Amino acid sequence: MDIPTDTPPPPSHVEDAKPTTTEQKRAARGATRPGDRIFLGLSRGSGIALLLIMAAVATFLAYRASVALADNEGNFLTTFEWDPAGVAHDGKPYFGIAVLVFGTIVSSIIALAIAVPVAIGIALFISHYAPRRLAAPIAYVIDLLAAVPSIVYGLWGALVVAPNLTGLYTWLDDYFGWTGIFEYEGGAPRSLMTVGILLAIMILPIITNVSREVFLQVPKMHEEAALALGATRWEVIRMSVLPFGRSGIISASMLGLGRALGETIAVATVLSPSFVIQTSVLDYGGGTFAQNIASKFSEASEYGRDALIASGLVLFVITLLVNGTARLIIARRKEYSGANA
Repeated sequence: MDIPTDTPPPPSHVEDAKPTTTEQKRAARGATRPGDRIFLGLSRGSGIALLLIMAAVATFLAYRASVALADNEGNFLTTFEWDPAGVAHDGKPYFGIAVLVFGTIVSSIIALAIAVPVAIGIALFISHYAPRRLAAPIAYVIDLLAAVPSIVYGLWGALVVAPNLTGLYTWLDDYFGWTGIFEYEGGAPRSLMTVGILLAIMILPIITNVSREVFLQVPKMHEEAALALGATRWEVIRMSVLPFGRSGIISASMLGLGRALGETIAVATVLSPSFVIQTSVLDYGGGTFAQNIASKFSEASEYGRDALIASGLVLFVITLLVNGTARLIIARRKEYSGANA
């Protein structure tokens, strides 16, 4: 049989087929069935609605804040007073957030310093030390702590925690009072330290739960390899678990920080507010953004509410930055998503 010699050579490449009809375009997008199209529309609409809500909140806060700041006679960032009505300044508004920034940051740092080590210890105990029949109830109790309302924490802090902190404050003053930070001169222990302790208890479930999930997703091969080399259980945790979960711990801590920054009722219940920055965290007084808004909003004038909204805008921005930073840290490492476990 003769073999034809004029057959054209095969093309070096074949162009990808492009959808030409509406149905083909929908198939390329993966939405060919009515249910898929409905779900796609709902998902897309939910995402757009969330962005619109955030934009609306930011616009509202920015507009009301600009109204208040336009007539403010004080420096909004450095003034140590809160007098939107101008009672002490001939009727001219005079207010700033210096004390609020200090109190919010200090109390949140105290809460993190107390809660993070305890939360990591609980998470490690649940994930690597406790037997399953004991780990499950402990995890359940930790989850229940996250569901307790803030007002309950506030009442418990004011009636039980604060009155029993005098001994701790006296001990800190005896051994660390020379630093000035832990100097205690007596009086009601309604200070930033008390707020930090209460906030630590409130953010403990968040940090514990996230850290526990990260530790449980450590690849078993890593732990088994360390054990095969003769490592003890603590060495396995130190060499395999903690390095693997470092980003998750940091992210969990920042999520807890976001909760601590915005806590309102519990802080307002245990803190004796004053617009004075105390050198010692054990002295009563101070203030936070959320506490100041909660305590003054109901009795404030229209302009005073605008001033409070201006402080709320600062808290809004700080919270967004904290949560955005947490998301960036999570995006840096994908290992603990469970894909490689």
